[in-house]
Amino acid sequence: MRAYGGLLAVFLLACVFSPRRGDAILFLDLGNLTDILRQSSEKGILAVGMTFAIVSGGIDLSVGSLLALSATASALLLMQQGYSAPAILLVVLLIGAALGAVNGGIIARARMQPFIVTLAMMSAARGLARFLSGGAGIPLAYGPGAGDPAFRILGGRLSAYLPVPALVFIGAIAAGHVLLMHTTFGRHVLAIGGNEEAARLSGIRVERSKILVYGLSGFLSALAGLIHCAQLEQGNPNDGIAYELDAIAAVVIGGTGLSGGSGSVIGTLAGTLIIGILNNVLGLNNVDSNLQLILKGVIIVGAVWLQRRK
Repeated sequence: MRAYGGLLAVFLLACVFSPRRGDAILFLDLGNLTDILRQSSEKGILAVGMTFAIVSGGIDLSVGSLLALSATASALLLMQQGYSAPAILLVVLLIGAALGAVNGGIIARARMQPFIVTLAMMSAARGLARFLSGGAGIPLAYGPGAGDPAFRILGGRLSAYLPVPALVFIGAIAAGHVLLMHTTFGRHVLAIGGNEEAARLSGIRVERSKILVYGLSGFLSALAGLIHCAQLEQGNPNDGIAYELDAIAAVVIGGTGLSGGSGSVIGTLAGTLIIGILNNVLGLNNVDSNLQLILKGVIIVGAVWLQRRK
């Protein structure tokens, strides 16, 4: 796949331009490599859901706001309602899936453009998160009289080089790949993105499939929000801004066409890692964050241009 050729090229360039400590290349330090996975996990999970939305011929601009709402709800349930960690996971994931399904229902049944519907949800979810929290972050605390300590596992490590967020990300990639490439639902999503009217005439239940696609995207946004809350040890309604752009970038760089009908979750993994490696090596070299945004924009335009040529 072309995306993995790009990933190899970026990896080699990162090795060349990485700062050194003596003879050691800092980029290749095992702790740094696992940290790239950890830092990429939240946006990578969002990108899996975005892959399904784009493959179906749509887009989901609400993922960053749903992440913020999920993180805020997690902190509220933990610190103010005294919920256990398993109960928080269940409630927050259901909320995310339900709001995603609302997106899908409006898109499918009201025949509205996904851009408009998910843009509205992006605003509404962010506003709800700020209303629930009073516009401020909710810090976490653990122990007697505070939150369930089991919740912090989501943002922790199983060992020095095995962060839990990275494992969840890889699990989401594996499950997403199987779902898209090896199930009837996945074939229906690809068919709808390729030609929705032909898919409908062939007997595919287009409305149900779209609701499931956006429900899945909302579910994964909530999962990313849970991890975000556990890692930062707070639920902040102002987090996750522009995360949807990073998710779209990962999907496009991974080779999924914006016109729908084709794509790969494995390609999205490559796109996520390309962005993660670039952010990491630029950070190691103390490159200004604004220049990093410019570079990311150039990469997105280049990826779309290559797709059009192909």
